[in-house]
Amino acid sequence: MGVFISVRGWLECDDRQLAAVHEIVRDADDGFYSGGWSFPAPVNWTRYAFFGADLRAGDAPWLLDQLRRIAELPASDADGDLVTGFFLATHEVEGASQWQIRDGDLHSTPAPETLRYLDV
Repeated sequence: MGVFISVRGWLECDDRQLAAVHEIVRDADDGFYSGGWSFPAPVNWTRYAFFGADLRAGDAPWLLDQLRRIAELPASDADGDLVTGFFLATHEVEGASQWQIRDGDLHSTPAPETLRYLDV
């Protein structure tokens, strides 16, 4: 059956950045895992995008590539705010990692012990 990674998390951005996120996700649409993306109706000023799915470990680069492209999106206003986000990725064999979207990049580190209760 293969090895899986359970990925769940979110992005925070503004209107213009969210439009670019939509484009990145649309360009990478695989007709299957893309269904893990969710874009709720806007409430106030921060825009959110969520992802949750169990991926085959070999398909993780598909999502990581999208997250890297999203992390590289420029600020779209004078505030200079970049896209931020957090994802917990639990690999069936290797354990849990946290993927942080910040400072224009994707940072992957082992998940801290405080997040172990979320291991699937």
